[in-house]
Amino acid sequence: MSDPWKDFLPTIGIALLNALVLAVIVALVTRRIGRRSPVARYLSRAAAIPFRMLLVVVACAIAVSRNAPWSEREDLGRWVELGMRVAIIITAAWLVGVIVLSLEDMALRRYRLDAVDNLAARRAKTQTAVIRRVTLVAIVFLAAAAVLLSFPGVSAAGASVLASAGIISVIAAVAAQSTLSNVIAGLQIAFSGSIRYGDAVIVEDEWGWIDEITLSYVVVRLWDDRNMVLPATYFTTTPFQNWTRKHSELLGSVEFDVDWRVSPDGMRAELDRILPTTDLWDGRTKVLQVTDAVNGWVRIRILVTAKDAPTLFDLRCFVRERMVDWLQSADEGGLPRFRVESVSRRAPRRASEEEATGLFSGDQQGDDRAARITGQLPAVDEDGLPRE
Repeated sequence: MSDPWKDFLPTIGIALLNALVLAVIVALVTRRIGRRSPVARYLSRAAAIPFRMLLVVVACAIAVSRNAPWSEREDLGRWVELGMRVAIIITAAWLVGVIVLSLEDMALRRYRLDAVDNLAARRAKTQTAVIRRVTLVAIVFLAAAAVLLSFPGVSAAGASVLASAGIISVIAAVAAQSTLSNVIAGLQIAFSGSIRYGDAVIVEDEWGWIDEITLSYVVVRLWDDRNMVLPATYFTTTPFQNWTRKHSELLGSVEFDVDWRVSPDGMRAELDRILPTTDLWDGRTKVLQVTDAVNGWVRIRILVTAKDAPTLFDLRCFVRERMVDWLQSADEGGLPRFRVESVSRRAPRRASEEEATGLFSGDQQGDDRAARITGQLPAVDEDGLPRE
């Protein structure tokens, strides 16, 4: 082995030993701080590997710059230095990304999505998810730009690239108009509060929950576990229903078309009896009203409240089932009925349509002709005298 390599290997060893000592010192300091600060403890655990990798790469780069065994070969030395510079950029981007994502995760820990009133938690998760994606894109973009600018010739071409940035931006805006509009719409959704994670919405005549929000699309998990993927611009350009925008509590209705003989007071008493027996009802509202009574039906509407959309759906089904049972068992008169009345009318018969009473119907002469043919003479003659 040549003398330059004999001097280089101890230099690398010393550099790695210094990196190890520095990593141990930082670990001890962060551990001591972590006893009082959960943030420091969480960051030290999450960023331990990328931080140690960065120390190793920086130590190797310093050792190479001070004592390179390939100093006689300038081309090899330039490529090694370039590789070390790129390695530093990548590990530094890795460390920054881990720290930023860890801080975002810690911010989300303050909020509980399983709480009854989780409006603030869903808003924070929505905004954090969008910020996370923007942060990752920015870190990757800056790291890639720094790596490219490290190569010979690329930095020299940077001026011409910046000079033509105006034309390129116009061309890119025209070519990727829909993509850019979706990105802007995603940012608008995250900070406008129109939708959040877990919101109950109705889109395209389908009911479901907001399951995922990205910079370009939104995933709605429908009630039957299907997933509807919509572009982010849909929620900024198309009307939709958001049932949980301000709070998760909802008011729902159950309607019945029943017979006129139904007893609204009886149904109201039954409603007062069944609602306290279920945990689905939150106790805020219970109303029974006759909203219409036309066309042979009486329409009764029941209003009830629940803590969220899924619970409200179950509560409406519960009330509907119990009321149907009550109508069948306690108030059969209220069951829907169709009434049909049959009326028979006989039209008067005209004189020309009266039935004949003999063989030759008509006048007296016709009766005489019938008597002669049948051999039955009338009891009187034409003068009204009795016949012998």
